[in-house]
Amino acid sequence: MFAFVTVGSTKFDSLIQAVFAEEVLLSLSRQGYTNLVVQCGNSTFDLASTIKDGGSHHLRNAGVDIEFWKFKPSLQEEYEKADLVISHAGSGTILDVLRMGKPMIVVPNPTLLDNHQEELSSALKELGHLKASTVENLPRTIDEFDASNIKPFPPFDGSRFARIVDEAMGFI
Repeated sequence: MFAFVTVGSTKFDSLIQAVFAEEVLLSLSRQGYTNLVVQCGNSTFDLASTIKDGGSHHLRNAGVDIEFWKFKPSLQEEYEKADLVISHAGSGTILDVLRMGKPMIVVPNPTLLDNHQEELSSALKELGHLKASTVENLPRTIDEFDASNIKPFPPFDGSRFARIVDEAMGFI
């Protein structure tokens, strides 16, 4: 199975360092994941110098084949292939992945302003659409993750926004 990790356009050093750690890799392996692709962004970690010129690098650790790189123009291909997405809790990434019906574990980045990622991830976790974790609890979250317990995210309905605006403006 294939897992994909993304930190979006920012950096999230502790998450990237964690996914390369043996404890997380062993958790992924126990759950049947044999391939891991990591979009590192501008994160600082031990192997960052191997991808400094925009290339990718491959290695194998704890029974998992790992490919990692900084950025690509689109993450669509990785989302489509992924059996599990582990991500920062950015709203764009969450919506993209949930609309594709992919199982997701989000890890809010506590270093960001106003901790908005925590609020979003908590709300979507309560609705049952994803699992949320801290960096420290990621191995346990992976070990306990059961995609069959995740509720599908509702499809996009543009008319809902129009109704809200119409109601707010007093048109209906």
